[in-house]
Amino acid sequence: MSDSKDNLRGIVLMVASMAGFAIEDMFVKLAAADLPTGEIMLLLSLFGTPAFIWLAHRQGGRFWSRDALDPGLLGRNLGEMIGTLGFVTALALTPLTTSTAIFQASPLAVTLGAALFLGEKVGWRRWIAVVIGFIGVLVIIRPGLEGFRLASLWSVLAVVGLSIRDISTRRIPPRIATAVVAAWGFASIAVLGALMLAVTGGARVPTPVQSAYVVGAVVFSITSYWAITQATRLGEVSVITPFRYTRLVCAMVIGMIVFRERPDLLTYLGSALIIGSGLYTFARERLRKRSLPPAGGAE
Repeated sequence: MSDSKDNLRGIVLMVASMAGFAIEDMFVKLAAADLPTGEIMLLLSLFGTPAFIWLAHRQGGRFWSRDALDPGLLGRNLGEMIGTLGFVTALALTPLTTSTAIFQASPLAVTLGAALFLGEKVGWRRWIAVVIGFIGVLVIIRPGLEGFRLASLWSVLAVVGLSIRDISTRRIPPRIATAVVAAWGFASIAVLGALMLAVTGGARVPTPVQSAYVVGAVVFSITSYWAITQATRLGEVSVITPFRYTRLVCAMVIGMIVFRERPDLLTYLGSALIIGSGLYTFARERLRKRSLPPAGGAE
């Protein structure tokens, strides 16, 4: 059991990682103004994969091994490809605040997927919370209304893909190091980026500024990954997980300052529904685990 100091450190690291991921999203969006989406994915992977291979080596894991064919890892890589395609495209075509707000529904989608495909028990209260969260997504997207952006559906694809990733991650054997899993995730993005460029074309040599955007995205991606890994090791998951939603707060601030975005009332309302339902789901899960008998069947 983590003590209060460890939980506090975990919270600080979680908030720092969410701020870092929001800054990474900012750099990706800036790069996407001039570079094709496929090229951005390819560059992110070419910079990021070696870093995670090095981390894997430090953890005693091997990148090239038979574990690369593990069904759970393959499923995770597929989800990573789908989710990254959706999210990077959404960042390029929609406001940062909108894409990030919809993305916050991912934990709710994971809850839904775990119930449907992993057989996890979900009570009626959490089902209601999931439904309310998805209503929040609809409020932000507002299909059929004047403010509807078809491109917002890319964020929905990101939620679907990254939910597949997270559900598949639960099926990966513990023997496979976390950094190995992350390295293969980055490598799969390279495959996706190359395929997209082969279809769409339009690749160009990045300017120094564009290269700086990509490098900035990679740096913040790696450091944020380290921070969130340390956070989950130090603090109790039920304590630190709700602070994932600070990513949306950071994205709103960045969107207003860097991209001059001004979210409307429906975006704020939808975000509140998503965050509120997510926090309630975490609270119910924590209560459920506390109510379970100790290991060994003792009452």
